[in-house]
Amino acid sequence: MSLRLLLAALLASAPAVQAQDYPAKPIKIVVPYPAGGSADLLPRIFAEKLYAKWGQPVLVENRPGAGGNIGAEFVYRADPDGYTLFASAPGPLVVNQNLYRNLAFDPAKFVPVGIMAAIPNVLLVNPKVPARTIEEFIAYAKGNPDKLNYGSQGSGSTSHLTAELFKSTAGLNITHVPYKGSAPAMAALLSGEIDLMFDNLGVTLAQVRAGKLRVLAVGSEKRVASLPAAPAMSEVLSGFVSVAWFGIVAPPQTPAPIAEKLSSAVAEAIRQPEVLGRLAALSAEPVGDTPAEMAAFMKLEEQRWKGVIERARVKAD
Repeated sequence: MSLRLLLAALLASAPAVQAQDYPAKPIKIVVPYPAGGSADLLPRIFAEKLYAKWGQPVLVENRPGAGGNIGAEFVYRADPDGYTLFASAPGPLVVNQNLYRNLAFDPAKFVPVGIMAAIPNVLLVNPKVPARTIEEFIAYAKGNPDKLNYGSQGSGSTSHLTAELFKSTAGLNITHVPYKGSAPAMAALLSGEIDLMFDNLGVTLAQVRAGKLRVLAVGSEKRVASLPAAPAMSEVLSGFVSVAWFGIVAPPQTPAPIAEKLSSAVAEAIRQPEVLGRLAALSAEPVGDTPAEMAAFMKLEEQRWKGVIERARVKAD
């Protein structure tokens, strides 16, 4: 074998050898949101299981700000060795490239690992709204154009885009009131300052069960076990789907064998009864797909939300 062929063979085998030894030191998972929400809780569940499997600490670090872009940029510039990962909701991965003119990272260059779970976005209304079903709400909104207002965690957030998708699909005129984050938006909905909001079921189920909010429909393709009486939005508005999915990606040029090893470990953890129970408590549907499946899904999601952004002329704060 010539020297050139030998070098080529060694270079080709290097990622596989690197994956065999991985992980040899602690792993950091960056979450681009504050601690406490579903996007923070889910990677912590899997961090525990990865530590139990490999014996290496798996640390979750919160780097919130700029719609998730701060954390995304940090991981984008990290060494592509599998020791710095990014766990995020859709925003920085499939939405922000169509909202911000000059991102300091290219979401398409992240190396997909897999989607941990998905939580449906739900249509929540304050009890003062005189509608108990989604059909009644649509009829009421059409009969009272521009009277209702909806809140969101900010312009360009999943909550905002889901509401715009709902408006365009149902043909409604409802005013947007953006807030700076989930907490003030939820406080406004509970007080009646706003009439409705879309948010993920994992962080709102307690308020619904306490009777403080009413769920009219869920954004998943079918009804969910935690709210069996609430219809899927697609039962009334054909093709309507909005779920908050939570995926893990690695920096650009991370070797495929490392991404695949991580993906396999996440999928293995998902099958554990304890993890399934903890996901159910968050109203989260387990996913555990492959890197290739996540890559294909992200492309579809990017195009879908791009269409909503363009039709509604949404701009980031």
